[in-house]
Amino acid sequence: MDSEQHGTIYTSSFFLLCLSTLMFSASFNMIIPELPNYLSSLGGAEHKGLIISLFTLTAGISRPFSGKLTDQWGRVPVMAIGSIVCVICGLLYPILSSLSGFFLLRLVHGFSTGFKPTATSAYIADIIPSNRWGEALGMHGLCFSIGSAIGPALGGYLAQSHGIDMMFYSSSVFAFLSIIIVFNMKETLKTKRPFHRSMLAISRKDIIEWRVLPSAIVMLLCYSSTGVILTLIPDWSESLGAANKGLFFTVYTISSVGIRLLTRKAADQYGRTSVMRVGIAVMVISLLVLGFGKSLNYLILGAGIFGIGSGILSPALNAWTIDLSEPSHRGRAMATMYIALEMGIGLGALFAGYIYHDIIHRIPQIIYGNSIVVFLALMYIYYWENTKKKTYH
Repeated sequence: MDSEQHGTIYTSSFFLLCLSTLMFSASFNMIIPELPNYLSSLGGAEHKGLIISLFTLTAGISRPFSGKLTDQWGRVPVMAIGSIVCVICGLLYPILSSLSGFFLLRLVHGFSTGFKPTATSAYIADIIPSNRWGEALGMHGLCFSIGSAIGPALGGYLAQSHGIDMMFYSSSVFAFLSIIIVFNMKETLKTKRPFHRSMLAISRKDIIEWRVLPSAIVMLLCYSSTGVILTLIPDWSESLGAANKGLFFTVYTISSVGIRLLTRKAADQYGRTSVMRVGIAVMVISLLVLGFGKSLNYLILGAGIFGIGSGILSPALNAWTIDLSEPSHRGRAMATMYIALEMGIGLGALFAGYIYHDIIHRIPQIIYGNSIVVFLALMYIYYWENTKKKTYH
């Protein structure tokens, strides 16, 4: 890899990986803005917090397994499993249309993000030189964000024009395209082993990679905001007069894409934690704007600022996780980071859903409260940096 330190990162393998991620992201994001109303139509309006928290529960539970399989069985098969789950769930939502069936599918659907992103991040670390990880993860995240924009916008259109079942089936089609791409990619794990059921035996050491605990803490605190937003913004958008509940996510994604293009090399040039501090500060500002504003213009402004903050933070945080990890345990390290991500999203969604209860005027207070949680991540980074300085001096 050293010989490639100054070479291009934009290889065919990287292009295929990004395209697969775009399709995967569009698949499961496509249905999210429509799920709160869909759940209400099934008689479960008071359980909207479970839409995201159930999904993240199984995503988090599956991380130790996906991390171990990524390090032993291979990156490609683990990525494929994640997309296959999306295909199956998209086909089953119209069939299992009871309240219990819906919650069961949300649990199963969580396995998709429990598997694919873990193996994808390890794959990137394998094919990209270490001094370009920040840029590569930023560009890869850009493709994920494009999928996040295409998905909700297309999902909202399909649900309104052709019915919600068509939206579910379309999500399956996007996931299937992701699988086709994955199967055309070359495996990068050098010590790949045939699958054996012993790989599913998880010990305590397989659950958490303690070396990356600092990045996991920041991830958990920051991504609690994602759980809050995914739970509340669809209803908040509707109350403010947005015709398409995916508007927030479209604006958020456009701004995230734009800032990733502008700052794609920032984490490599200025340092991971320096860039992360800026991203977190911007996220806090965005939450304050969303809580303060009572109009569609403020919603759009808050979405744009939130996209800028997360677009700055995410590549640097992912690169920091890889920096802290060992090459032989990259799968476990990325799994640990994503466990923290799922915990943050899930706890944020549970907190928001528990307080919300379909009472619209509570939404700004919930968002304000979450801005404090995200601010704690900024304080933790300063604490970690100061502790590190004392350790080495």
